[in-house]
Amino acid sequence: MQLLFICFIGIVIGSICTKVGMHFPIEESIFEKSTCSHCGYKHSYIAFFNYFINSGRCKNCGARLRFLPVLNEAFTGLFFALSYYIFGFSYSFFIAIGIICLLMIILISDLNYMIIPDEVLVLFSAYFILVLFFKIGLMSVLLQIGYGIFLFLVMYFIMILGEVILKKESLGGGDVKMMFIFGLILGPLSGVFSIFVASFIALPVSIIIMLKSDNNAIPFGPFLLISLMLFFFLQIDTDFIINLLRF
Repeated sequence: MQLLFICFIGIVIGSICTKVGMHFPIEESIFEKSTCSHCGYKHSYIAFFNYFINSGRCKNCGARLRFLPVLNEAFTGLFFALSYYIFGFSYSFFIAIGIICLLMIILISDLNYMIIPDEVLVLFSAYFILVLFFKIGLMSVLLQIGYGIFLFLVMYFIMILGEVILKKESLGGGDVKMMFIFGLILGPLSGVFSIFVASFIALPVSIIIMLKSDNNAIPFGPFLLISLMLFFFLQIDTDFIINLLRF
């Protein structure tokens, strides 16, 4: 019952994250109801429940409803439940659901608009700093902030290097700024390795997109956050990486 309740809360919060990702980058209100893209009919606020209640079709015109918001809300609920199952009601749980919410917002905004809003990154940075403050104390948080600045500089260097080699924009500014959060949560070594893991995850998807489309712009933010989720949920820390390198 606890897992089901956490899953339900995740679906509701996933609806909010979806609306932030859809509307905030283009300066629309995030409090709008779900709207049919064909006739403009306004459905309930939570797309997940609306989709199944109306068999995936608009209540007004019968057109098929968009499935991406439904998928986003469903995965948010599932990952919330998984976070509770792994971490229990702990500070790590609150870090985990913060990562999930950030992923769901960036997944929508980066896929639709190739934008990672600065306001979202600032808000979540403050959230993670607050949770870490209660978890590890002031001095340790200051150290993690230093790691965040270090990861930001590393990613900024990678962006500059890519622009010099490719003679065009290689990374978005949002991807670079987001690395501050990686440093906060993972630390320097795990944060750097998470970039390589994200690149590895993105490679096959990028190849498929480039083969099927003339547009070579690939949103990298979601892959970075998937990598962050893997590192945090699997608890891949500095000691694990050092032992792996020694092996």
